[in-house]
Amino acid sequence: MTTELKPDPSVIGGVPVAPFALLPEPEKLFAKRAARFAFLAQSSNLAPYLSFLGDLTQVQARLVADLPPPALPDAARIEVARAARMPPIDRQAAIADPVLHETLDRLCAAAAAIDMPAPARQALEAVSLAPREDRDWLLGNVLTDTIPADSVAPHLFAAAAAQVHMARIAATLDVAQLVPIRTGICPCCGGRAATSRVIGLKELENVRYAACATCATQWNEVRIKCLCCGSTKGLSYRSAETAKATVKAETCDECQSWVKIFYTLTNPAIEPIADDVGSLGLDLMMKETAYRRGGFDPYLTGY
Repeated sequence: MTTELKPDPSVIGGVPVAPFALLPEPEKLFAKRAARFAFLAQSSNLAPYLSFLGDLTQVQARLVADLPPPALPDAARIEVARAARMPPIDRQAAIADPVLHETLDRLCAAAAAIDMPAPARQALEAVSLAPREDRDWLLGNVLTDTIPADSVAPHLFAAAAAQVHMARIAATLDVAQLVPIRTGICPCCGGRAATSRVIGLKELENVRYAACATCATQWNEVRIKCLCCGSTKGLSYRSAETAKATVKAETCDECQSWVKIFYTLTNPAIEPIADDVGSLGLDLMMKETAYRRGGFDPYLTGY
């Protein structure tokens, strides 16, 4: 028996090249994230919140396989987006997709079985009974990365539904059709990076990928560059632990922002969103500085 040998497109001239983007696999994504939340809850002061998010993520994982197909960007939209260096997923159009609202309906119904504090349950009930206008407002805030600090709880459930919906759309895209938008911006849906990770990939080590909290796409970014303004000057790194910490705050003196960066070569189990919440101590430490958090994560709004 003979095996046909085919060239590896990630290797050019014998030098491995990091893929531009890693698209989500929704069923695996939410199952893995739920397990990571559960693990982090075992040894954290945030155990109740992490356990709640783990249960909610399990709901997301169960929903993925049982929803009707979402509205997908057509070939013309993808081509126009590529030529104009825009994300192919139109977030504004997604708000009007009936499947997103069905996703929110089903998520709220399933989440009712989760053990949660009274304020969260009141928020869940409010979202479940909310008229379309109010739901559009919630989803619109989530999909513009602008969650008001005074209404975090209802937005959390809207964000969970949006994550399922947008990850399902992103999973259908062709990586070869994606192009960089600008530093720190998701090439699939245009969202701000939540965090970034330094990972090992194939024959490559220390490759950096930023992560979108909404559609879960990860995309390659230069190691030493601010994900908020693109500057390569005035960057420094702070941690709440030792110099060899697995999570640090990448601070930028040019725009006075910071974004978390994880080092998965030390800990491969790190998940960009679960560990963002699990490392809240770093957020609290950075609140005492002049820097503002630049990463968008709906589960950390208000911190």
